[in-house]
Amino acid sequence: MTEILSDSEADLRLRTGWTRSGSVISREVELASFPQAIEVVDRVAELAEAADHHPDIDIRWRTLTFRLSTHSAGGLTAKDFDLAARIDEVLGSV
Repeated sequence: MTEILSDSEADLRLRTGWTRSGSVISREVELASFPQAIEVVDRVAELAEAADHHPDIDIRWRTLTFRLSTHSAGGLTAKDFDLAARIDEVLGSV
């Protein structure tokens, strides 16, 4: 089983643009258009599927909210922060 990070470990790994609320990290971003938002979702979906770690994604027109938590472990793990970094890479490339 994947190891749950302590609060201090999670806070140290928190990336710019991401916030933590308990056992969830989240980031909200606004894209230039709805098609661009869907492109980002498609790219994140491919990364998530390859990592077998799937974020909650809320789509509101061109605003996306990503929420990460390792539900099977019951909290935040390195997998969440690894995927957050990959999501940031996708966002940086659009």
